[in-house]
Amino acid sequence: MNMETERLILRPWCEDDAESLFAFAKNPAVGPIAGWPSHTSVENSREIIRNVLAVNETYAVCLKTDNKAIGSIGLMIGTQSNLDLPETEGEVGYWIGVPFWGMGLIPEATKELIRHAFVDLNLETLWCGYFEGNAISKRVQENCGFVYHHTNKDIYWKMMDDIRTEHITRLTRKEWEQKR
Repeated sequence: MNMETERLILRPWCEDDAESLFAFAKNPAVGPIAGWPSHTSVENSREIIRNVLAVNETYAVCLKTDNKAIGSIGLMIGTQSNLDLPETEGEVGYWIGVPFWGMGLIPEATKELIRHAFVDLNLETLWCGYFEGNAISKRVQENCGFVYHHTNKDIYWKMMDDIRTEHITRLTRKEWEQKR
C-alpha cells in the first residue's frame, strides 16, 4: 500500500532501496539517537530492509520528485511494539536523512500515518517515544499532536547495548478528531 502527502510518497521498502538507505543510515547523527546502530555497508542496509523494514505498516519516506527512500516511518501495532500494547493501539517510529532535517517532511509523513492508523486501521491510541536529548523528535511529536505521557528512566536498549532515558508521548483518536 502506498500513501501520498503534498510532497511525499510513503511506500513499502524494497531491496532496491539499499543504496539510498545506506547513504543516509550510515551517518552517525541518524541511527544512534533513534536507537539503532549506523549502517556499515550497502549489504548491511539490504539485510536490514529484508529483516526489519520490509514488514507490514513500515514505509520508505520518499520525495514525490524521484521516489527514492530518504527516511522511514512505521507503525508497530500491539505486540509488535516495544511498549506492550493491546492490538487496538500502535507505536509510531520514524527517521529521515540529515540533508532533509528541518524541512517538515517527517511531521508531514507522521500526520499521514496518524490518519491511516485512526481512519483506515481503526486504532484507538497511538504512542511515540524519543530518547533524552533528541529535541528534534520531541518537536515532531508535539507538532503532530502527541502529548507527554511518561518517562522510562535507565532502560537497557539492546540495539545499542546502552542505558537510556525514553520519554513516551500519546495521541488518542478522540484527541486527534478534536484537533482536526
